[in-house]
Amino acid sequence: MKSLRASTAAALCLAAATVASAETTLILGEAGPNRGARAAALQSFADDVTARTDGEVKIDIQWGGALFKANAAAQSVSDGVADLGTVIAVYFPQEMLSYGFADLPMLNDDAWVGMRATDELMRSSDTITASLADQNLVYIGTFTTSAVNIACKDAAIRTVEDISGLKVRGVGAYGDTFRDFGANMVPMPIYDAYQGLDTGLLDCSQGYSYAVTALKQQEVMTSYTLLNWGQVGALGVFMNKDAYDALDPETQTALGEAGVAMADKLGELITAANDAAVQTMKDAGIEVIDLPAAERDKLVQQGQQYIDVWVERANAAGLDGGALLEQFQALLEKYAAERDSQGYPWARG
Repeated sequence: MKSLRASTAAALCLAAATVASAETTLILGEAGPNRGARAAALQSFADDVTARTDGEVKIDIQWGGALFKANAAAQSVSDGVADLGTVIAVYFPQEMLSYGFADLPMLNDDAWVGMRATDELMRSSDTITASLADQNLVYIGTFTTSAVNIACKDAAIRTVEDISGLKVRGVGAYGDTFRDFGANMVPMPIYDAYQGLDTGLLDCSQGYSYAVTALKQQEVMTSYTLLNWGQVGALGVFMNKDAYDALDPETQTALGEAGVAMADKLGELITAANDAAVQTMKDAGIEVIDLPAAERDKLVQQGQQYIDVWVERANAAGLDGGALLEQFQALLEKYAAERDSQGYPWARG
């Protein structure tokens, strides 16, 4: 009996060891905190990967820049500091040039449409895949900051002429376009915009609806203009190519499918958060302005020069910038049509 018990115990230990050896834990570095819509979508991605692999693959998210800061993410993932990481393209204008199309000031203000179009192009373009492979990176999934809008104190933007002379916090090609219309640009992180608006250092701050209420900017602003223009969408999850190549095909497929689903989850969360934020502003007595289409079109037209610059840079780097933009525009139209005919994924029966 004693020998039988010993044999049984040994068999159980061997089985446990086999299960343990079958499990894989991947480390993911994230510079942001574990709160908000994007953090929830990232956690959903991690849980989804585990579910799709029947518990065999777990993703350990290291939040708050514990492994690397945002401006070191691409190189850190490439070097294997983490298996995966969130990369913000604006910090890597050359390395992430092939991802930069998603940051361009195009007419594209729907978060879900933008993410799904970006995601499909990132997966389907052989040139983008090769460009990332040269950096030992593999694309996994995408996020967005959602539509770019502008909050003001003691000022209101109803036409593009209203921009002239205002002290504006703005970034990227959107900020450059504000400057073109006469804004006096003030370099400042979005997290400091509350104080900037409160003290008069800023008249207006470029941002996103959910961020306004998350940072309590409604306390120090008097108007909010929905620009109906574009978004900043070149931020997403990338994986170390060596680590990715070491995985079996089923796990690679699970990561890709979970990456697509992550865009759907963030689309659901951020759309609801933006709608709630605009309502909070209205309830606080803030004037919410819909920029007329004719005025919006002036922004789009002025921003075209920055799109052209990206095309030139992409061509110089061996990418066909014009072809990529055409593909992206076609995908934007594809997913807008899907939304119009079927509704958002989370609202379907």
